[in-house]
Amino acid sequence: MKNNYGLTVRVCFVTFVVQALVINFAPLLFVTFRREFGLPMSQVTALITLNFGIQLVTDISSVFFLHRLGYKKAMFLAHVFCAAGLLLLPVLPFALENSFAGLIVPTLLYGIGSGLIEVLVSPIVESCPTGSHEAAMSLLHSFYSWGYAAVVLLSTAFFAVFGIHRWRVLSVVWAAVPLVNMIFLARAPMPPVIRVEGGVSGIGRLFKTPAFLL
Repeated sequence: MKNNYGLTVRVCFVTFVVQALVINFAPLLFVTFRREFGLPMSQVTALITLNFGIQLVTDISSVFFLHRLGYKKAMFLAHVFCAAGLLLLPVLPFALENSFAGLIVPTLLYGIGSGLIEVLVSPIVESCPTGSHEAAMSLLHSFYSWGYAAVVLLSTAFFAVFGIHRWRVLSVVWAAVPLVNMIFLARAPMPPVIRVEGGVSGIGRLFKTPAFLL
């Protein structure tokens, strides 16, 4: 059977939508979080810093395990972390005595998933033998923007119709995106991804670069 790398590319497109979803859904609810959980602004904004920080740590640490784990397994894990974060977001803040801790755990989970997506998707699409890599890569990165627009517009429409107090329902609904994409990921072939030489030593050199530190 001929490998259907077109399916692989489409799965990667949707994966960037997943990334846009987990990065941009919670910020739509920050005012609601303050009202429902009585959080100070410092804790609400800390969620943004935490999300970005865990993505960065995941990006850097991926050089230690990614090629041993394999790109397809790592893609599955990215989707699992994103879905778990979205499913736990409407549960843990109410289940734990400390609501802020209940928001931190989902943020950590989908932050890890987003960080994995950041380092996985582009090399996979670049390695797929599907014709014009330049066009595919340009279209790929546009899907984050399309995903962002869809998350904002559809979430706003949901809140307008059903009320923002039902945000927990919407979080569960959004979790279906990574879960469904995993089904297609299971059927998609994974191309041999060219390993970039340098690895850990390359990161060491990077942290010694003044421009990077700045």
